[in-house]
Amino acid sequence: MVLILGPVGSSSIELPFFSSRVSAGFPSPAQDHMEQTLSLDELLDIDAPHTYLVRAEGDSMIGAGILDGDVLVVSRALTGRNGDVVIAAINGETFVKRLILRGEELVLQSENPKYPPRYVLEGDDLLIWGVVTDSIRRHRSHG
Repeated sequence: MVLILGPVGSSSIELPFFSSRVSAGFPSPAQDHMEQTLSLDELLDIDAPHTYLVRAEGDSMIGAGILDGDVLVVSRALTGRNGDVVIAAINGETFVKRLILRGEELVLQSENPKYPPRYVLEGDDLLIWGVVTDSIRRHRSHG
């Protein structure tokens, strides 16, 4: 399941981008390591108004690195290809799943063995609402 948050507008905000990598330990980025500024629009390949955000619900996509509560960046400008993670609606129910094409067969595959694949059957009303390009995960709660 997904919760649609809305379209993404372009932003002129640029953040400092440091060339030093962080492994384990306590990083101490200094101004002289700053390589450039980086726009989140560029980093996340945001193409407004063709990009929108949804919040993932549940654990069916944990094998793809998508956890409950993650914000997904979705492009409507891309056509779903075999193996893409997509936002799909079948008969009005919205999912985030991996799109699998096997000849004439179309499958929406979970990335958690607890959940069976969803085969698209003749007569199903299928809409692909976009391709998931990125996910954003909060590591500290607000407040």
